[in-house]
Amino acid sequence: MGHSVIKEPEAAKKSLGVVPQDIALYPDLSARENLVFWGKMYGLRGAALKQRVDEVLEIIGLADRQKDHVGKFSGGMKRRVNIGAALLHKPEVIIMDEPTVGIDPQSRRHILDNVKELNKQGMTVLYTTHYMEEAAELSDHIAIMDKGRVIAYGTHDELIQMVGEQTRIDITLNTEAEKVLALWQKAEGVSKIDALDGKVTALVDDSNRVLPRLFEAASRVDVRITSVDIQEPNLETVFLHLTGRALRD
Repeated sequence: MGHSVIKEPEAAKKSLGVVPQDIALYPDLSARENLVFWGKMYGLRGAALKQRVDEVLEIIGLADRQKDHVGKFSGGMKRRVNIGAALLHKPEVIIMDEPTVGIDPQSRRHILDNVKELNKQGMTVLYTTHYMEEAAELSDHIAIMDKGRVIAYGTHDELIQMVGEQTRIDITLNTEAEKVLALWQKAEGVSKIDALDGKVTALVDDSNRVLPRLFEAASRVDVRITSVDIQEPNLETVFLHLTGRALRD
């Protein structure tokens, strides 16, 4: 942004939008009245204020409910107005603190789509979440934090590679695994393979490349694969690997 928060605090503030985790709205005011209030706080007036409030109501999908009191809204609708308030002054950077906590699936989807559209339009979004699937869907770069400290940073694929996590394939067969296990152990791309309780578990680098090889080897010894379950490494796996425990609230 090029602004010092110490020397140019007002310019820095104009470049930033903040969506707090707690709802920062007046329940006795309508959605429109709340946005007008926050727009005036950002210095908007007159026709420019009216136009921007209209635009934001369309962005958050609440133009048809703009006259209703926010106190009657669902949690998801309140969060959408919360986001709208931070967009009024067209910030270059917006900080969103867990904007989808405790809301209905429809509002959650709307918020995620909003975030992607804002980013597509050139806005930088700093998005905090406990939902790793959201981080994977939305982010170009991801910082994983534990106890207030950044413990890893990179793209989704870089984080997976950083901890050396592999794809797990669980396979069931129509016969004993011994007939094909030796062949599979030699297959390119398989780093580890075990058989237990009638199921074969393989750790592989790339399931798309390895699976055809496993099927081909099985057919050579008349073994039929009856089911395949593929578990790709994800950010939950990375967090568990880095911290030794599951993600916590």
